[in-house]
Amino acid sequence: MSSTNPFTPVTVGPAAQGISELPATLRLGAVHLTVTDLDRSVAWYQSALGLRVHRHDVDTAALGDGTEEVLVLHEDSTARQPGRTSGLYHYALLFGSREELARTALRLAAAKAPIQGASDHGTHEAIYLPDLDGNGIELAADRPREQWPTPEEEFTGDGPKRLDLDALLATVGGEELSPQVRPGLRVGHVHLHVGDIAAGLAFYRDVLGFEVWAKMPTAAFVSAGGYHHHLGFNTWRGEGAAPMPEGIVGLRHWTIVLETPAEVEEVRARVRAAEIDSGDVPGGFAVTDPFGMAVHIVAAAG
Repeated sequence: MSSTNPFTPVTVGPAAQGISELPATLRLGAVHLTVTDLDRSVAWYQSALGLRVHRHDVDTAALGDGTEEVLVLHEDSTARQPGRTSGLYHYALLFGSREELARTALRLAAAKAPIQGASDHGTHEAIYLPDLDGNGIELAADRPREQWPTPEEEFTGDGPKRLDLDALLATVGGEELSPQVRPGLRVGHVHLHVGDIAAGLAFYRDVLGFEVWAKMPTAAFVSAGGYHHHLGFNTWRGEGAAPMPEGIVGLRHWTIVLETPAEVEEVRARVRAAEIDSGDVPGGFAVTDPFGMAVHIVAAAG
């Protein structure tokens, strides 16, 4: 491992930091986004990704796999495009199998959706694209955990491998185009633009209790339960990028789901001890990170 490689990760365990960890049973709930034209966005998410509409109101719509909401869209026709500030980099929709990722790749091709990239990270295979408002999306399928590389293996060298799209599509060879995603879709992770990595770690690791999977000079990846990452954050819009402003397209809030109200209260106690404001939301509380982005921490519905 070259000491001059600027992307050399440093894995930091929470025990060494004296930090209370988030439980390994943590999962992510729905991501809430601002879009400029709700009906247009809903139609695109249906056709390009195969998402199912769970509910559609005048200015909001919830989408998912028919059993669980993964995305809630909020319309603001006056919302402007984000600048070089903190904000959403992308959110990841995690499919339950490579086959489901492959089926979605076929939907993307049929919808002629623009693709920004496709990578094999070792931990997971991924396809990257924007929605109609430019919100970044990663479509992902995890490899079996026993096959995952270490953080050092994943983040050093020349970066992730190119996705073998032919091999992926071969898993559903001969199938008819499937118009809708099958049950099993979840939010895999959220990746944010921030202004300072140390400040991000001070909040997400030292207060909320995520473990660090890998840390680099310009990015950090944190998780619970040894997962490769539930959250990434980077300074690729520049060190000291301003907090996310109001009135823009992009992230409204993302959601951490814990198993019990007691687990939620334990995290809230750490937030209060750090003298950070929080507010009540159904099932838990909301807190804003140092970069103006809100996260809701809630208990799973009983």
